[in-house]
Amino acid sequence: MAGDEIDQFRREIIERSGNIKDGENISDQDLLREVMNTVGKKDRLGESIRCVVSVSMLTEGWDANTVTHVLGVRAFGTQLLCEQVIGRGLRRQSYELNEQGLFNVEYADVLGIPFDFTAKPVVSTPQPPRETVTVKAVSPERDALEIRFPRVKGYRVELPEEKLQATFTKDSKLTLTPELVGPSITTNSGIIGEGIDLNLVHTGDMRKSTVLYNLTQRLLYSKWRDPGEEPKMHLFGQLKRITNQWMKECLECKGGTYPAQLMYQQLADMACERITVAITKKMQDESNIKAMLDPYNSTGSSRFVNFNTSKTDRWESAADKSHVNWVILDSGWEGELCRVLESHNKVCAYVKNHSLGLEVPYRYGSDVRTYFPDFIVHIDDGQEDPLQLIIEVKDKSATMDTYWVPGVNNLKAYGRWAFAEFGDVFEMEDNLEQATTKEFDKVLAGVLSQQTDAT
Repeated sequence: MAGDEIDQFRREIIERSGNIKDGENISDQDLLREVMNTVGKKDRLGESIRCVVSVSMLTEGWDANTVTHVLGVRAFGTQLLCEQVIGRGLRRQSYELNEQGLFNVEYADVLGIPFDFTAKPVVSTPQPPRETVTVKAVSPERDALEIRFPRVKGYRVELPEEKLQATFTKDSKLTLTPELVGPSITTNSGIIGEGIDLNLVHTGDMRKSTVLYNLTQRLLYSKWRDPGEEPKMHLFGQLKRITNQWMKECLECKGGTYPAQLMYQQLADMACERITVAITKKMQDESNIKAMLDPYNSTGSSRFVNFNTSKTDRWESAADKSHVNWVILDSGWEGELCRVLESHNKVCAYVKNHSLGLEVPYRYGSDVRTYFPDFIVHIDDGQEDPLQLIIEVKDKSATMDTYWVPGVNNLKAYGRWAFAEFGDVFEMEDNLEQATTKEFDKVLAGVLSQQTDAT
């Protein structure tokens, strides 16, 4: 009777473990455990189960979020055990936010237990369960649309050491404000006596050459030195020239801040990162940028997407365009973009980066952070292999253009990659459908022209 569900369970075990024997040797205990884990879920072993009755389940070691009734028909040895059993009914069934951005109220009925939890009983109208869908890769029917990508953990840059140059852009600018560096004026007063205002005016007396020297030293030691090696001191003069140019063109101080605050390590690292990006981008044709992959899991794939969601904003993907059956939408423009991608004659396949695992590491000051691009699209640009285009709707990341895309392309193991920023379609035109189509065509034309020039 449950042959199809058992076969699906067997395929999932093989996909998770990579061992065919694990899928063939399924015990009755494994099947029972899967039934309990999938109670009420469509097309799963536990779909037909409506009620589970057991004795002494709500004790230590049992953590279920579907408890709606607690029936105490025996005496408890201690008050603590009684409270522990009640606590099993406090697990929320759903963490989805309602229209007001809050959790819906949930209650569990406690019967037969002498526990003074509230003075008056609370009667709550049961909320109908929200529809839950499984977002997954459709295998083997859509395996031809699988999208693979590298899992990048960092970058290695080998720049020419003869002559360094930099091109500064708006992304190179750094504005020092009290919000970034902390208060620039504080009032210090005792219990009695006159108070005094403490400010940073004295930092303005620090000579510019001192700040320039220390910032250049930080740049040389943190960006132009490999682990375990001595710094390349012969580059100090060139880096000092570039740093001086950056301080003149890209450093701005507001709200009582001063350039001397670049002596702080975190602010110095922010400046060094911007200077390094400007140098790397200027000398991109001469440098060798390589992406450093995760040594334990170097390749991601759309075939590993498998999760449940009750979000109602979703797009059912076309069977000939996406390996994954649903696209979970974070905004209205994404639904229109899905429609455009599925109707465009140059799009071979696409996938939304939702539980996909595509991460782009970058540095913010001294911290290593990660951001997640929105879409991966395979484009037929006339070459033997499709162009793999990453589309981002938020602010364009300098890391993608300067490090990630060149680094992955230099690996020559994951095909050809490109990156494009998708403009704010809500500000371009009132007609979202026309705006989305127009913007994608513009992005596509720009990317294809760049690929032609590179060829």
